[in-house]
Amino acid sequence: MTLDKTIGKVTHYYDKLGVAIIDLETGGLKAGDEIKFKRGEEEFSQKVESLQVDHKDVDTVKKGDSFGLKVDQPTKPGTEVYLV
Repeated sequence: MTLDKTIGKVTHYYDKLGVAIIDLETGGLKAGDEIKFKRGEEEFSQKVESLQVDHKDVDTVKKGDSFGLKVDQPTKPGTEVYLV
């Protein structure tokens, strides 16, 4: 079993767009990475397809960045994000 590393938290979710805003607290993230969202018993994983910072597409984000990510399922603020 691998230990997943917490990399950030969802701070906002736009349900009409299906986009989560995530504050990256540690490490970095790039398109193609696998991430997991977990809040209580609810969790789902997905591949990072695209990242946006200030409404601009970027390939990578780093610690301290706040970015938008299209998510496969609705999620709530406070949901923890893990790098798988």
